[in-house]
Amino acid sequence: MLDPQIILLAYQRGFFPMGDEADGEIYWHRPAMRAIIPLDSVRISRSMRKELESGRFRTTINHGFSTVILRCSQRDQTWITPEIIEAYQQLHEMGYAHSVETWFEEELVGGLYGVAINAVFFGESMFSRRTNASKIAFAALVDHLRQRQFVLLDTQYINDFTASLGAIEIPDADYFDRLDDALARQDVSFV
Repeated sequence: MLDPQIILLAYQRGFFPMGDEADGEIYWHRPAMRAIIPLDSVRISRSMRKELESGRFRTTINHGFSTVILRCSQRDQTWITPEIIEAYQQLHEMGYAHSVETWFEEELVGGLYGVAINAVFFGESMFSRRTNASKIAFAALVDHLRQRQFVLLDTQYINDFTASLGAIEIPDADYFDRLDDALARQDVSFV
């Protein structure tokens, strides 16, 4: 069983867990180049802003954590194993893991989840069942983090999608400086 307390300590030291679908084992990762999204430079495109203002979608926070993490795991290849799901569900119940949901009418069509410790949000995964649904959840997350005075949005590894959202890679030493600063801000909380 993956201990939620160990996960919290690991995040604070730059590590995060990922399950291996092939062997079912949990491996700890700490990339030499860390992907982050600088909150002060996130720009929402004109078309996305228009989508947000249309009112076709609505977003919520922590209204469907279990469903969000389950849907994030439902893809051809996933690192979100049943053990990961169970541990993060416990972290959610402890007040550390959070979700942002995107709804179209009464249907959950997108979302993301991650872990918040002080002024850092460790983004874990997102899903989309409708065009732009995960981007809408991301925009809501960024807005929420800015309002709550977060200073670090960690996306772990960079990929084409996170790069399109503004992710950059920084060296491990730079990441740790930012992580230490964010963890020292004990006056910040997600909720």
